[in-house]
Amino acid sequence: MLNNSSFRQYAHQLADWIADYYEHIEQYPVKAQVNPKAILEQLPEQPPLESETMAQILQDFEQVILQGITHWQSPNFFAYFPANASYPSLLAEMLMSAIGAQCMIWDTSPVAAELEECVMEWLRQMLGLPKQFTGVIQDTASTATLCALLTAREQHTNFAINQSGFEGYTNFRVYCSTQTHSSIEKAVKIAGIGKENLVKIPVHPRQLSLEPHLLKAAIESDIQNGKHPLCVMVAMGTTSTLAIDPLEAIANICQEHNIWLHIDAAYAGSALILPEYRWMIRGIEQADSFVFNPHKWLFTNFDCSAYFVKNTEALLQTFSILPEYLKTATRGQVNDYRDWGIPLGRRFRALKLWFVIRNFGVKGLQEKIRTHIQLTKKLVQQIEAHPEFELLSPPFLNLACFHFVPKQFKHNIPKLNELNEQLLRQLNASGQLYLTHTKVNGQYALRMVIGQTNVEEKHVQKAWQLISSLAAQLITN
Repeated sequence: MLNNSSFRQYAHQLADWIADYYEHIEQYPVKAQVNPKAILEQLPEQPPLESETMAQILQDFEQVILQGITHWQSPNFFAYFPANASYPSLLAEMLMSAIGAQCMIWDTSPVAAELEECVMEWLRQMLGLPKQFTGVIQDTASTATLCALLTAREQHTNFAINQSGFEGYTNFRVYCSTQTHSSIEKAVKIAGIGKENLVKIPVHPRQLSLEPHLLKAAIESDIQNGKHPLCVMVAMGTTSTLAIDPLEAIANICQEHNIWLHIDAAYAGSALILPEYRWMIRGIEQADSFVFNPHKWLFTNFDCSAYFVKNTEALLQTFSILPEYLKTATRGQVNDYRDWGIPLGRRFRALKLWFVIRNFGVKGLQEKIRTHIQLTKKLVQQIEAHPEFELLSPPFLNLACFHFVPKQFKHNIPKLNELNEQLLRQLNASGQLYLTHTKVNGQYALRMVIGQTNVEEKHVQKAWQLISSLAAQLITN
């Protein structure tokens, strides 16, 4: 087993491995090229009875584990939304793991609580959020959305459901667009509101953003029918196409009917550090909660989700529980962040943000995001110039949704869908890039996000050349 001396040896070795990995990451196939169960079949069925050497373990890591890795940190990763790392964030992760602090309350690690308070205020300023908002780090936006819904439920019922259950409180309604993230449906189910009470509002046929007049009509109809509108979930960047719901118009409707307004800006929220994109939060003064993920496009290792609320007392009253073993002399003087969300245990995530913000600087973060947006604009120009490709939704920030449209199949949507699905499979099987898809108005779209930390123009051009050449081969063959 490792001791301090051998740990030092292997730690240096692994630091070199990590640096080499980042230097040569493009040599790996971006998407893991293994079949289901292929890794499991190479693993022993029983745990080892005797100690195994780190040399053996690291050899198996190289020969077995790496086969099954999809390389999210590759600059040729254009799938989903990124889960970005960066060198300062990696260093912070090492220190976090080494210290191994459990940061549930101030007393268990005072610096964790106070650094979190500091960096969340930094983020609030960087994004241009109102001063009334106070931030806390959650693990993911899914958790933050659930926190928002539970707080809305408790505030609406004067905290009666937490105390006595749902008796006397039924017919709640939650509203979102048809394009909103699946985490909202999950939150509605977990919160006991029920999937049938999630009202999905139609979107604009081209912009794919929620239609405020339809939201207003749905709310007023529900009120007339004895329902209780509880919460509206605004998408500031939908998962499929980065559509931006019109916040100001929706906020006015929520204000009129006293409905909790939550903003899910999990990905696009990072762009708010650019003043030219602050129009996305026009009307946020009327919102109750807001979430975005630095672990997506702010170069901070997963997991790190920034959740902001206007009414911290409502949040605390929803989640705070005080057993004897957690009582401290400092309570009320400091932030005990285990009261600010669902889990008791908390990692020292603020350290990652502190390292990243300080090492990049706000200007460095802005420059990186602007570069990704410019690279996307150049790609869009090439898509629009190609006679057999077309955009399927308005490109925004660093996302383009497009498909291959050979002339002979231009009006045959089932055939186009089949061709584009085949094209995506071939692209990902090449190992040279990784794309995912969505459907826009029933049409299969290749979905390309240019947001990986170290992506450069050469990677985007190489990807576009591969996409267009494999598309041409599809027709030829």
